[in-house]
Amino acid sequence: MAVKSIPEKYEDLFEKRSFGHLATLMPDGSPQVTPVWVDYDGHYVLVNSAEGRQKDLNMERDPRVAISIQDPDDPYRYVQVRGVVEEITTQGADDHIDKQAQKYLEVEEYPHRAPGEVRKLYKIKPEQV
Repeated sequence: MAVKSIPEKYEDLFEKRSFGHLATLMPDGSPQVTPVWVDYDGHYVLVNSAEGRQKDLNMERDPRVAISIQDPDDPYRYVQVRGVVEEITTQGADDHIDKQAQKYLEVEEYPHRAPGEVRKLYKIKPEQV
């Protein structure tokens, strides 16, 4: 599928404290949905998680995902993205979760990190917006 970009009229949703609802696929094919913090780098929708969580296991096994992001100021305004996780990396994931904590929690550093936790950054390539 062709790569799509987020329409400019929805880019503000990634700057606000908008929560996304990330749908991944369980091993049996059933959907699993998780609320997540979201970011957009102009090419990829970015999601951050800890290694070993269900969404991590699902995206490692099957990169097909969908995510909806709802405007916190107008719940009837949202954008939905379907695509594939094109890259999963630990590089920059710690800095990214701290950046997200600043946006969502207004703190300098992500406060819920568990001892030994490995953070991962998931780069979702939009295929349908």
